[in-house]
Amino acid sequence: MDSPATKGLTLYSRSGVAYRFDPGALCLELLTTGGPGPYSRYEVLREPADLAAWAERSRLTPTPVLEIGEAEVADARRLRDALFGTVAARMRGEPYPSGDLAVVNEAAALPALAPALTPAGERRWAGTPTGTHLVATVARDAVELLTGPFAHRVRTCAAGNCDLVYVDTSRPGRRRWCSMEHCGNLSKVRALRARHSGEERSSGRE
Repeated sequence: MDSPATKGLTLYSRSGVAYRFDPGALCLELLTTGGPGPYSRYEVLREPADLAAWAERSRLTPTPVLEIGEAEVADARRLRDALFGTVAARMRGEPYPSGDLAVVNEAAALPALAPALTPAGERRWAGTPTGTHLVATVARDAVELLTGPFAHRVRTCAAGNCDLVYVDTSRPGRRRWCSMEHCGNLSKVRALRARHSGEERSSGRE
């Protein structure tokens, strides 16, 4: 899994409030772009520029300057949808769906982004990075995550109305929310209101 200088994506709540969400892995960042079934309404990967924009927001460092075709956008969506199936199966402790597993493994077998060192000692990507390299890199990140020491910590946000998926890499392993700025804060507000409401009812009975 890649470690960026600045972790997390900027997402927006239904009311338009921005918050930071760090899913902890590149492959899980891709799940924020849409998905199968009910997640299709969040679809943002419609053309090459959309996939390039996602790569720029992702934890890849430095941002790759990609050559992307329409077919590679379709490949990215196909991988993303397969990741939903494999990640969900892992969280439920079930066997991976064979079709989804095949998609992930086929993508992971393709040439991935290759890091290189510049004469000035800076990191760059070798050759001419393409959408295929990007898709392969995401797939390999998924393989690393799902076979690594944090595979059992891949979780869904504890908020009942939030489906964001993250891997808890914290030392205690007690992360519950997609973001403390968003669902964590909303939970605190609801708990505070409930406590005040209970105190008022108790006071009224006395």
